Amino acid sequence: MPDSTATAVYGDPVMAHADTLAQWSDHPDNLTCTYLTPAHRATARQLETWMREAGFDTVRQDAVGNVIGRYRADPVVSDPKLVATGSHYDTVRNGGRYDGRLGILLPIAVVAELHRSARRLPFDIEVIGFAEEEGVRYGGSFLGSSAYIGEFDAAQLDRRDADGITLRQAMQDAGLDPAQAASQRADPRLHHYFEVHIEQGPVLHQRGLPLGVVTSIAGCVRRQLVLTGAAGHAGTTPMDLRRDAACAAAEIVLAVETRCRQEPGLVGTVGMLQVPDGSINVMPGACHLTLDVRAARDAERNQALADIDARIQEICARRGIDHASQELMRVPASPCSPAHQERWRQAVAAQDLPVLDLPSGAGHDAMLLGRKVPVSMLFVRCGNGGVSHNPQEIMTAADAQLAGQAVMDFLIRCASDIEAA
Repeated sequence: MPDSTATAVYGDPVMAHADTLAQWSDHPDNLTCTYLTPAHRATARQLETWMREAGFDTVRQDAVGNVIGRYRADPVVSDPKLVATGSHYDTVRNGGRYDGRLGILLPIAVVAELHRSARRLPFDIEVIGFAEEEGVRYGGSFLGSSAYIGEFDAAQLDRRDADGITLRQAMQDAGLDPAQAASQRADPRLHHYFEVHIEQGPVLHQRGLPLGVVTSIAGCVRRQLVLTGAAGHAGTTPMDLRRDAACAAAEIVLAVETRCRQEPGLVGTVGMLQVPDGSINVMPGACHLTLDVRAARDAERNQALADIDARIQEICARRGIDHASQELMRVPASPCSPAHQERWRQAVAAQDLPVLDLPSGAGHDAMLLGRKVPVSMLFVRCGNGGVSHNPQEIMTAADAQLAGQAVMDFLIRCASDIEAA
């Protein structure tokens, strides 16, 4: 019977370590930890220290700054498989302390418990702190996990941050070798990847459940739209003669909202909306906006995008607005392994908890790993109504403890499966 009152083994270390990592920030007034800043490098060093203290056999940083700890299999096993887990340690601007980092800190605590009990499993366990997932500094998401699986795009090295520093220069300044980033390859023994993550949503909180089993990670398409009309005097241009780019943008925003409300699990967001060189007394001649559309099934997302494109065409034609679209990112939906979903259901039930299946609307490093191996995810409840990417992001030591117990149970079930194969 799981001891739901004990928090010392998993829950307490996770909470304490998350608080420690939160002290390193790019900004003195909030938690902002972006790729290869001094705060980011300090975070990486601390993760290395905790991995060594936990009893990992090897701890290293790869060419992009991923922190990787490996706990080796039982030595009686020849040519063991590799089971990997982890998440990202960078943050959004003014973010929370558990997004991403829970998925690193909790497996470290689980390995520490395996080490304390002198227990080895029939596979290597690798815990990865992915150096970059959020895309805050250089705009491209999943830099860390793409390098881990051998799909780092060397063209990213020429990207510049807001200060004009290229990614290549930032890596060199941090003591990393950009040339090696593109030459990394996935370990051929990689058998499965799982990720533990706060839900970043309200479902578990509303249902009073600490854990949930993820069925699929929504696919995402991001675009940049540029609308071009004609600037004009706010007082002298008649309303029926205007080519107002901001008005067209407003219609597009509402069209996205209307279309994406039509199907459960489909979401669309215009997260950035700008009028370049705007003035209070000038009709906007240009408007820039972003579009982010996600769904658990690619076909639903693609149909929604086609419908939105048709509406954009109609709105701009009616208003005399030229428009251009650039696709920034396209990540397919990533279904979770049915067999491993079942192992998670069993692990959650073993904690005397109801089992809830739910999709992930947020993107995760597991999406990239899903290109190479079967993946699975465990969600942990957020407090404050499920808010995330926000300083009000919270969770509890008790929930972290239950998650740790479920992870240990999951690993043992995976061990049985591998031994029986």
